[in-house]
Amino acid sequence: MNTKQSFVSGKELWQWRSVAQAAALAHSVPVVEVDWLLQQLTGLERLSLRLESFKDLPEIHLLLPLHELEVLWQRRLNERLPVQYIAGVAPWRQFDITVSPAVLIPRPETEYAIDLAVAAVAKSGNSLLKQGHWADLGTGSGAIAIGLAERLPQATIHAVDCSSNALAIAQLNAHSLDFVKQVHFYQGWWWEPLEFLKGKLSGMVANPPYIPSAQLPQLQPEVALHEPWLALDGGTDGLDCIRHLIETSAAYLQPGGVWLIEMMAGQAQTVTELLQKQGDYCNIEIHTDLAGIERFALAYRC
Repeated sequence: MNTKQSFVSGKELWQWRSVAQAAALAHSVPVVEVDWLLQQLTGLERLSLRLESFKDLPEIHLLLPLHELEVLWQRRLNERLPVQYIAGVAPWRQFDITVSPAVLIPRPETEYAIDLAVAAVAKSGNSLLKQGHWADLGTGSGAIAIGLAERLPQATIHAVDCSSNALAIAQLNAHSLDFVKQVHFYQGWWWEPLEFLKGKLSGMVANPPYIPSAQLPQLQPEVALHEPWLALDGGTDGLDCIRHLIETSAAYLQPGGVWLIEMMAGQAQTVTELLQKQGDYCNIEIHTDLAGIERFALAYRC
């Protein structure tokens, strides 16, 4: 998003909002996105937008010129550019996570991974798992690493991504949300930068690429056309990265350590079988998301 700050009158913004809402309806874009975007770009309260009380304000601070906002909104309508990329931010748990097209937009369903990790620690009966080292592999925006850091304040989180552009966003989020001392960042593939932690990890959480390659063009255009395929493409059956994490993670987890990944619908049975066949994982569990979809696989290092 362009960050040339600007000012508009309430009337100008009201007129733009009215046209934008009508255009959203015509293009089957959720109308609520207009007000959410304006909240992010102006700081106006949701109620003020709903009641249109901002209309009489002589001056409203806008994070970019109105004509540039219009260009981006047209891209939202015609190119299906995600509104989060226009705003440069996505809500996730209690945080506002900075995003760009270099990273996946954090999804609400992924928020549950943090709660599952914390619950797994409690269930294990090993209070030491709250401390020590945790890994977020394929960190992207850093959302999972930050979520773990917030819920496990005694732990050190090691966040890895192969993309330098993604890591730049993740580091920005850790800095702006004040987790920079607790979350450490590394560029590389999966476990490669963390050789020094072999056998020492209390837990590992990952949202790896899991979409079968052939399905990528069929995803909704907001995803297929704008989000990074590197973070989506899981190979022929979608399980390439998950297989790798099953095969390699046991060497890094301490006995009793938590292994937790996100996956797509229909993969649970195969992932369970792969974990069982590998032989180093116990108490394998499959958890559903809020929509009832089998979304997470959790296991402990034997």
